[in-house]
Formats: sequence, C-alpha cells, structure tokens
Amino acid sequence: MALNAHYDVVIIGGGLAGLSLSQQLVKNTDKQVLLLEKQAQIPSKRQKVGESLVQVGGYYFAKVLDMEEYLLREHYMKYNLRFYWESTERDNTSFEDYSQAYIRNFSNIPCYQLDRNKLEGELYRRNNLSPNFTSLLSVSKTDVDLADEGNHTVSFNVQDETVTVTAEWVIDTSGRNRTFAKQLDLKQETTINHGSSFYWVDGLVDIDKLTDLSPKEIRLNRNRYDQGHLPVWLATNHFMGEGFWFWVIPLQGMTSLGLVYDNRLIDGDEVSSPEKLQEWICERFPLFKRDLPNRRILDRGFYKSHAHGCAQTIDKRKWAMSGESGRFTDPLYSPGSDFIALHNTMIMDAILTDNPSDLAGKCHLYELLMRSLYDSLLPTFSTSYDALGDQEAFVIKYTWELSVYFAFFAFPMINDLSTDRRFIVSFLSKFSRLGKVNQNLQQFISDFYQWKKSNRVPNPEPIFHDFTSIGSLKTAESSFYEVGLTVDESKKVLSLQLDNLLELGLYMTTYIYSSVLEDSSVLANRSFIDQIDLHELKFDPDAMKQTYDSCNPDGTPYEWSFDPDVMEHFRSNSQMMDVPAVTASGA
Repeated sequence: MALNAHYDVVIIGGGLAGLSLSQQLVKNTDKQVLLLEKQAQIPSKRQKVGESLVQVGGYYFAKVLDMEEYLLREHYMKYNLRFYWESTERDNTSFEDYSQAYIRNFSNIPCYQLDRNKLEGELYRRNNLSPNFTSLLSVSKTDVDLADEGNHTVSFNVQDETVTVTAEWVIDTSGRNRTFAKQLDLKQETTINHGSSFYWVDGLVDIDKLTDLSPKEIRLNRNRYDQGHLPVWLATNHFMGEGFWFWVIPLQGMTSLGLVYDNRLIDGDEVSSPEKLQEWICERFPLFKRDLPNRRILDRGFYKSHAHGCAQTIDKRKWAMSGESGRFTDPLYSPGSDFIALHNTMIMDAILTDNPSDLAGKCHLYELLMRSLYDSLLPTFSTSYDALGDQEAFVIKYTWELSVYFAFFAFPMINDLSTDRRFIVSFLSKFSRLGKVNQNLQQFISDFYQWKKSNRVPNPEPIFHDFTSIGSLKTAESSFYEVGLTVDESKKVLSLQLDNLLELGLYMTTYIYSSVLEDSSVLANRSFIDQIDLHELKFDPDAMKQTYDSCNPDGTPYEWSFDPDVMEHFRSNSQMMDVPAVTASGA
C-alpha cells in the first residue's frame, strides 16, 4: 500500500477507541488519518469484552457517529441495568426467589448491548469507505518521537519493512499496551484493586426462565405488577454480593457472562477459568445450575486487575490518549465507552483548533474536565464496593450515583457542551461542590452496610424496588429532555440539578439515620435535618443517636420535594439481630 509521507492524524491502535475516533474524524473533517494496528485483522479473532453501553456512550455511537439504525438492527437495545440479591428464606434456585432493583421504563436516550467484534468490524468497514482513511495491520515496533514543536515522527515495521511518517497529531488508543503512558512516564496507581473473569456461551441465557414455573405461570406471575412485561434478559443483569457482581449480557446468538470482584475479598485463582467461575457462581446463585453447566463455551478472558490512572491524557504539543490507554476505573455501570465518547469528542475539537493559544487553553480545560470526571468515580469503586452485598444499601448508593451521572455526565453530552469553554468552567465549579459530599456519602454507605451485617437479618423474602420511585432520580432523568439549550440556559439547568442532588444526599443521610435508629419519624424532623452537614458525615450509631436526641421536633415537618416514604418496604422487611440496642450511653 502506498503511504503518504505525512498525515494529519496518526492513531495507534485499532480497537473501539481508535476506530470510533477515526470515524468521527473522517465523517466530520477532511483530515488525513492513518491507523496502525498490531493485530492481523479487524475485528480480532478473540471475542472482546465490554459489551454494555450506558447513556453517554449510547448517544455517542447512535447520534454522533450516526450508527443508530445499525445498532438497532444488529445489536440489542438495552433494558437498563437490573440487580438481584438472594433471599434468606428461599432456596434461590428459581428466578422469583431473588430481590430485584431496576428501572421499569426504557431510557429516553437508548443504550445497547454490543457485540464488540461486530461493532468494530462495522466501524472499520465504514472508515475504509473514506479516501481520507488509511489503515495498516500486523504493525510492530511502533516508535513515536514526539516533538515539542512541529510534526511528530512515527516509525513502525510492517511486512518486514521499517516505515517512517510524520504527523501533526498522534493519538494513543493502544489499550492496555499504554504506549504513551509508558513512554512519557505518566502511569499512575489507583485505589481500585478489582479483577474480573469472563466467558461467552452459545445461545441466550434467559434468567426469567430459570424456574420451576410453567410458561403460563411465568406470564401470569404477580411479580409482573412490579417488573412489567418487558423481557428482563434485555437488561444488563447483575447478581450481587459483597464486593462482587456477576453480569449476564445478551448478544445475538450468544451470552456474555462475567464476574468483577474486589481482590481483597475474593481470590482470583478461584474464578480464573470458565469452569471455576461457573462452579463458583452456581454455588452462590443456585438458579444458574439449571442452565450454565449445559452451555457450550465460546471464548474466555481474565484480568487480575484492570484499573489504572494517568497523569495526563491530552497536550498542547498535539498528542492525546483515548480509551484504556489513559485511565480506567471499573466495569460496573459500564463507563468505558462513556470515556471513549468524551475523550474522542475533545480530541477532535483540539485537532480542529489552529490557534496555538486557543489550543493550549482547550487542552488545559479538557484535561481538568476528564480528570475531574475520572476522580469522581474513584470512591464509587474503591470505598463502597462492599455495599453491593445489600439491596437497601445499594439502592441508596446507586440512586445517588445514577442521579449524578444523568445530570453531570449525560446532560452536557446531549447538548454538545463538553467542548464549550464557557460551560466547562461553570461545570467544574458546580461539579467540585459534589466532591467532598460524594466521598463522605460513599464512606457513610459503606459503614452503614458493615453495620447492617452485624445488626440486621438479611431480607428473608424478595423485595422489588424501582430506582425512579425516589423522586430525585426522576428529576435528574428529566435533563434528558433538555436539548438545544444555550450555554446560559444549560448553566441554569445544572444549578437546579445540583440543588436536586444536594437534597438527595441529605435525604439518603437522613434515611440511614432513620434506619439505624429504627424511627421513620426521623425523616420529618426539621430541627434534626437542618443541622446535617454533608461535608462532615461520620457513621457512629451511638453518636448518631445522641445527635438526634438533641434535636427535638419543632412541630413543623421537613418538606421534601418527593415522597420520603418510598423506601418503607425495606424498613417493613427489616429484622433486628439479637444484639444490644443502640442507646445514648452506648449501653
């Protein structure tokens, strides 16, 4: 293949990040793009993990890259995220034995379950339709000489020949090879230490049918009142435990199965193969014994640890990183494609910026923004991962996290605001107000979970909870309909959403107090609620009772903007263990 001596953009890595950035560039610019991939083919022969999209990634691939019709035709539209816990007085061999938490309605921003290999193949096909796109496969010994000024030099081997080209921009999308992070000594450790083990089986694992019920009994099950009639297998289904979750994701013609776990709580060697993982899962969630042992295994994978940080991911000297080559947190809630979408959008805008002064300012802001979004997720995965083991604690955790995500991740994306400098400055100012609150809440939730282990009997019977029953989440979701706004209008929306989140944080804190004190009237005690400081939370049951007892009700109930009693089904199912009661003296 005849190569140019110079390219506007050289992209190192032909995975999802590199292929989608290439597509974004060739669809929207006249830049000459060269993509270098070490594998001999795209997509790879091995099945790729990372199949679940949430709103930011879903919007990016469907709307920004204009793949909506393709995604609806070739992949499954996702029925949100659903979560399951065992019930102590059931044998848990059937689907109906499990407690569930979910959102019943489809999202206004569609999400998808992706066959990564199929999607990457389609992106590669579309890229090759453009005369501005060139790709080389089986590339080895890639070396980048990054210039402080002027063009960079990229050398590599292909077909036993050493080739050298120059490029205005070089983008590292090499995934876990982390080309630039190694070369520039930018690798950073994180506080997240989680592993994963996963595999794919032939056909659809339909968890709704893992039961002794007949087809008619399944159709007429009274639980449909809470669940609705949509097929639950369309969701990203999570089976939860302390410090771990097991996913069941449908792909056309096969099912993805995988465990993500805290290395401090689970020995990775116990689940390092499909056979070991299957035995482990069937022991903890017996309903899977009905299905998984009979499935043909198609492919497999294993990560001892997958989280990593990076000191910098974009630079005014015209280099950048996207995808796992930069930062990665955890697969829970599927943030990987979101960060690809955000990074790629900012990178493309930087590539189109000619003025050096403007470019320097943008790169500085973009780095601040992406670092802030990444850092905001660290407590989610490093502090309260244990709370995955209890439905009530997790509902508090996820409702908070999802509300933040809807308002501060998804809303800016659907309004093309992630590259508007006026908005970013305002965004960072507001987002920073959530930082300490988020850290404290995550620790408060984790401590609440650990206290419950010693003081409460786990749910004896299944409990069904719709996350949107807590009104703050509905308010955050309403931002999905706020489209086409000016920067000033968007700032106002974000201010209202910030107020909504602070009320939610206050409610969750008050609810935990009411649960520990076994007193639902706590939720109406204005004198107590008014003195709560979300920046100074500490979980100490004795101190919490003393604080509450010092706040006598003044007769005027606290007025929430939503129904504060929507979590009562957890309280009504709660049973105390035989332990000394909490008193003001601690006796």
